[in-house]
Amino acid sequence: MADLRHTHELAFAGDVVIKRYMDSKPGAAEREWRALTLLAEHAPGLAPEPIGYEDGVVTMSRIDGVSLRGLLATAAHVAALVEALTELHTAVPPHVLQAVPLRPWHLEALADWAGRRGARWQPRDPLADRAVKEGMRWLRGWSPGESGVTPAFGAGDGNLSNFLWDGTRVRIVDYEDSGRSDVAFELAEMAEHVSMWVDGEVEIAHRFELSPPEERRMRDCRKLHALVWLFLLSHEHPRNPPGTFERQVERVLATLGS
Repeated sequence: MADLRHTHELAFAGDVVIKRYMDSKPGAAEREWRALTLLAEHAPGLAPEPIGYEDGVVTMSRIDGVSLRGLLATAAHVAALVEALTELHTAVPPHVLQAVPLRPWHLEALADWAGRRGARWQPRDPLADRAVKEGMRWLRGWSPGESGVTPAFGAGDGNLSNFLWDGTRVRIVDYEDSGRSDVAFELAEMAEHVSMWVDGEVEIAHRFELSPPEERRMRDCRKLHALVWLFLLSHEHPRNPPGTFERQVERVLATLGS
């Protein structure tokens, strides 16, 4: 789940990045370091190279490139993004992935959080109240089960800012919420992240070859993530343009109806 708080400080020394995590996010530095070391071994070049880890500070190589957020996404950008995500999800061998801890804000944790936020919802306006009411009704009746679960290594954050275009390929940064996950959940998180549509729609979900059970799981996970974003955006954030919350309300209703 997107974390709208400030969780780390960055410092740059030439080609080296020093990332110091706040105490308010336990385990983040460890998850970042684990991801960088795993990807350096199994998907070299996709992420920064790990250099050092000590006392909540991760040192890594600096990756050149332009953030995809706010960039006019061309067919080449989208194809490269799909390629990078596919490599990320499949890079870690199954026997290694089994030993990787479950990522924070996995499906069950996210559904529980959304349920609690919905229960505390204060009436706001008719359309938003309707979206919350219909979302809670759907959530209470949803039983995701294990159908369509394809294990994957997940970065844990679908923000387009974490995907850098270097002119040839897309590489990925920011692994503080990474861990073991599944393909449908990760694609749903990416597809519903506010950065994927607030500056111009970037649709990637249908660029992946998924089995029918994976497609169903992804559609349901998109409903969950859309609902989560409704709650996150209920207080406008300066990084998003005015009216983002109202647009999210419409997205929730459209997603629930799909």
